[in-house]
Amino acid sequence: LFDVTPQAYFGTVPVGSNGQSLAIEIIISFLLMFVISGVATDDRAIGQVAGIAVGMTITLNVFVAGPISGASMNPARSIGPAIVKHVYTGLWVYVVGPIIGTLAGAFVYNLIRSTDKPLRELAKSASSLRS
Repeated sequence: LFDVTPQAYFGTVPVGSNGQSLAIEIIISFLLMFVISGVATDDRAIGQVAGIAVGMTITLNVFVAGPISGASMNPARSIGPAIVKHVYTGLWVYVVGPIIGTLAGAFVYNLIRSTDKPLRELAKSASSLRS
């Protein structure tokens, strides 16, 4: 069913160029962090849909970026198998890309979220959605 010989590698290596894989890792990590910030940490969001939104974002990221970069989105997901199998091809892409993407996603979300209204007023206007 699966190729489980010692030569099989279940880690993440770039299929495209390193630059292409780096760009896609930054983009998908940005999207994931932006969605997580929006639905899981914002008091204005409806908490019951947080898991669905994050799960759908991961699914979309895997469908879009999987064939190009493997859609790592997490350095630990790539570092662990690379250390075990001693395959370090393009590993820097999977360390640098998600770090830049998540920092940018959090920064942009906080930039967009900042407003002159107090949070209590924003929460009152969204209370009709929380029934």
